[in-house]
Amino acid sequence: MIAREIRQRSNEELLGLAASLTDDLFQYRMQNASGQPDMGRIRKTRRDLARVKTVMSERGMHSDAIRPPAEAEEGEEQ
Repeated sequence: MIAREIRQRSNEELLGLAASLTDDLFQYRMQNASGQPDMGRIRKTRRDLARVKTVMSERGMHSDAIRPPAEAEEGEEQ
């Protein structure tokens, strides 16, 4: 993913993308721990997440607002 593409997205899309990348990174790390290493995907996902967080920071958004989709649904019900 190119930074130019990320900058064209809205703030809501960035939050969703960051949550998705965080979840993907977790899944890839679990696969790596279970003996199916794919370090290329982990590296690419980490860098994409860093790009998204950089754009969010440039816009003055807080990266602590990133929550995986499952947690967001649980928090809204309470």
